[in-house]
Amino acid sequence: MALPRAVNRPGTAACGQGRPYTAAVNTAAASPPLSQLLGLTADAVAAVRSGRSLTDWLGRCPPALRSGVQALSFQVLRRLGAAQAVRARLAPRQPAPAVDALLVVALALLWPDPAPPYADHTLVDQAVQAVRRRSAAAAGFVNAVLRRFVRERDSLLRLLQDDPVATWNHPAWWVRLVQQDWPDHWAELLAQAHRHPPMSLRVNRRHGTPAGYAARLVEAGQAAETVTGWDDALVLARPCPVERLPGFAQGDVSVQDLAAQRAAPLLLGASAACGAAALPPGARVLDACAAPGGKTAQLLERAELDLLALDSDRQRVPRIHDNLQRLHLKAEVK
Repeated sequence: MALPRAVNRPGTAACGQGRPYTAAVNTAAASPPLSQLLGLTADAVAAVRSGRSLTDWLGRCPPALRSGVQALSFQVLRRLGAAQAVRARLAPRQPAPAVDALLVVALALLWPDPAPPYADHTLVDQAVQAVRRRSAAAAGFVNAVLRRFVRERDSLLRLLQDDPVATWNHPAWWVRLVQQDWPDHWAELLAQAHRHPPMSLRVNRRHGTPAGYAARLVEAGQAAETVTGWDDALVLARPCPVERLPGFAQGDVSVQDLAAQRAAPLLLGASAACGAAALPPGARVLDACAAPGGKTAQLLERAELDLLALDSDRQRVPRIHDNLQRLHLKAEVK
């Protein structure tokens, strides 16, 4: 997912535009101010730090802002351990939770990057604008901390070299576990988690084929490749907001991780080589822990089933209904 452009609005401090990634929204006029996105990203990160699911939180984010907040949240969470460590050095007394979350977000986005998404002064300015909406008294404090980080960035990073959480951006217990289980490859495995994953799609086979949908993507100015061993999958050459996927709203395609796309074909008959019988039409299937409904939908796209989708988290169940409605599929949902 591309990071959103830095857009200022009348009333914010005048400053240069950051060096943008591909814009999550195509025109500056349609883009929300970066300060607004930073505030929502801070809320998302605070939710994750408290144990909530980022996916569920994003589901409640205003649709027009969701893709930008998601892109920023992913970027911040990849650097969360490092950002928290440097915040602790710059401000040993932890500020109020809302201010702390915004500080961590800004520090993560100010981290050294071969192609920084925003100019330092743009990000600092917009973070200060965001914190003023939360706690006007904290604006000077946030401005001072961020400007000190920009000035002392190299020396501060050297101080964190021996901190495994700051280095690998994983909890210490997880770093130890990976080191123990994969003594020869643990560093490569932890580093892999920092890389941007591909955006993979599942083509609704009731509406078309991967080859046909790939051609539609080309017409829309995008490119994708089929994946050997996956019947319904495409991988985009460049991630993009779902609103730019042809026919997404009509249920022609869904976003689903490649590993998650393995489950449905295995259940429906790809496991026959292991001695399991293929499911007959009308088979009764239970999808437990079903939210947000990706595997439920893929099963129904591929077969006529009597399917019951359950999830113990009542707040996530509406996501199943939403996905089934978009894809024009039916299941019993509880």
